[in-house]
Amino acid sequence: MNIQPNGAPLLTQDTLRPDCSNCFALCCTAFGFTRSADFAIDKPPATECPNLAYDFSCTIHSRLRARGFRGCTVFDCFGAGQSVSQILFGGISWREDPESQPAMFGAFRVVKQLHEMLWHLAEAHRRTYSPDTAADVQHLRVTLEEAAASGSQAVLELDVEALHHSTAQLLGAVSEEVRAGYFTDDGGPVTGLRPGADLAGAGLRGERLCGADLRNAVLIGADFRGTDLTAVDLLGADLRDARLDDADLAGALFLTQAQAASARGNGGTRLPSVLARPGHWTD
Repeated sequence: MNIQPNGAPLLTQDTLRPDCSNCFALCCTAFGFTRSADFAIDKPPATECPNLAYDFSCTIHSRLRARGFRGCTVFDCFGAGQSVSQILFGGISWREDPESQPAMFGAFRVVKQLHEMLWHLAEAHRRTYSPDTAADVQHLRVTLEEAAASGSQAVLELDVEALHHSTAQLLGAVSEEVRAGYFTDDGGPVTGLRPGADLAGAGLRGERLCGADLRNAVLIGADFRGTDLTAVDLLGADLRDARLDDADLAGALFLTQAQAASARGNGGTRLPSVLARPGHWTD
């Protein structure tokens, strides 16, 4: 069952979503960004974005892309913002307690990573065929949830690298399970499809890709129009401006809302049920 030892339900992908109304605009303050195609200005870390209102809302929220802040529209904290704001810091903002800023911003950076791991582990638990792997995934989910709620100081002292390693091993095992059923009779996917591959601008329209491992691949501007991406491992893949018109990603592995939002799709693009169709996609 998807419960913790204390009887509380484990976080699911449906609960690992941002709730900006209960966050102290941590994504607009903790992280910095550099002027680029994604951001119109430079902003150092741990400083307020000039577009931030006093009530922690964004003054140009409805015009972010038009104003050159595309990067803001694809960011996803996986619910870390409200968790840090309301649970770790008891609903007291960094404006009310300026001395809390370093700890709050630091905790947000860590909890965002923990929640992203939890997002992927929730999918892994749902998709694994192995009872032993499912038990390992369940145990790690409990560990990460307890760590994320352990208090601001404890969060800052976590060995996040070790937790990333454990998560990566389990996600890799589940990926292999799911992808193993493809290309067993008539060969593998297109040559060059491998973890970390640089496929920026690649023309992959109509290729047989089901079951390919594209973990951490560079897929910027790649053409996947009309392509079936079932069981393709997209963990950490860079999908910025990838063309997904009429592509089928409903069964893709480890796809996030941020990845979908960074790509280009249309009304015919199929996404996993836990993801929303980005508002900027065309019809």
